[in-house]
Amino acid sequence: MIKNSTADQLANGRLVSLDVMRGMIMILLCGESCRLYEAIKHIDPAKPMSGLINQFFHHPWHGLHFWDLVQPAFMFMAGAAMYISYSRKLDKGQSWQANLPHILLRSLKLFICGVALHCFYAGKPVWELWNVLTQLSFTTLVAYLIISRSYTWQLVFTLGLLILTEVLYRTILMPGFDQPFAEGHNFGAYVDTLLMGKINSDGWVTINCIPTAAHTIWGVLAGKLLVSNKTIAYKIKALVIAGIIALVIGFGLDLSGITPIIKRISTSSFAFASVGWVLLMLAAVYWLVDVKRNTKYAWVFTVVGMNAIFIYLFFETVGAQWVNAKVAIFTGDMLHLFLNVPIGAAALVSAIAALIAEWGLCYWLYKRNIFFKL
Repeated sequence: MIKNSTADQLANGRLVSLDVMRGMIMILLCGESCRLYEAIKHIDPAKPMSGLINQFFHHPWHGLHFWDLVQPAFMFMAGAAMYISYSRKLDKGQSWQANLPHILLRSLKLFICGVALHCFYAGKPVWELWNVLTQLSFTTLVAYLIISRSYTWQLVFTLGLLILTEVLYRTILMPGFDQPFAEGHNFGAYVDTLLMGKINSDGWVTINCIPTAAHTIWGVLAGKLLVSNKTIAYKIKALVIAGIIALVIGFGLDLSGITPIIKRISTSSFAFASVGWVLLMLAAVYWLVDVKRNTKYAWVFTVVGMNAIFIYLFFETVGAQWVNAKVAIFTGDMLHLFLNVPIGAAALVSAIAALIAEWGLCYWLYKRNIFFKL
């Protein structure tokens, strides 16, 4: 049934590659919530494998790990999906102004969900704005306000956002927060003291939403490109060239000592370097799925990608606070208790089982055409 649905999507002109890539992102995030990467790392941290698994954790500060690309990809794909939805509404005669209330409401819902998640994490009411959904509520609105502008206009606007970020960090130097790229002593941390009366212990800052808006806008431009009448060769070439240019700029800024790549405060060099990799990944997935029609296993990802926000909220709340522990009782815990399986291996089995269970929930919803939208 699912394979036929995927074929139908291709026949109807749907970009299955976007659902596949979004599904990949969500499965990776689900794996983190199920503590899969921690379980792998703790089996034997001293072995060479630990170096690879470290790529599934954020870089401590100055540098770039694979895991640092997940959030930019999430924001980027949100922008691409928004443009495709917008273009379809335009085809049906709905204007930009008529769709604006929907975007405003969606942004409000994302903001509320983001704040609520921090309350779940803390186990009490808190006012914290670091969650990706809170950031997305801002970037979605900004991206939509300029969605009908030209490619050039939107690109210049994103450069303006990154320049603004550079200027804020380098010129507004408050006592104790006068080191632009030092953890806990930068402008972003200072703004958090004003907004929330606290700073994040891991170095995240709320005003990441400004440079991260560039990721969502670049996603809009990618979505615009992919649904355009340009040839397939042109689309792939454009994605690859843009990706390479972004990588050169990002790593060039870092290696030259101008601006370090720091994910936790989303420096301009990080914005460029991360979107460079995301663009190359999108080009590869688009070529494999939509061009070459390698869709035999696409359904594994699309069942998750088409319910992305729902599964994110689920595994961050019910999953982390209930499902993980309950699944562990009947998987890893039993293996350890009755078969004397080492705790590390048992934890890995539990994490994989929880991931499969949450994927199964998406599969169940997909088969019944149940899709939750904000």
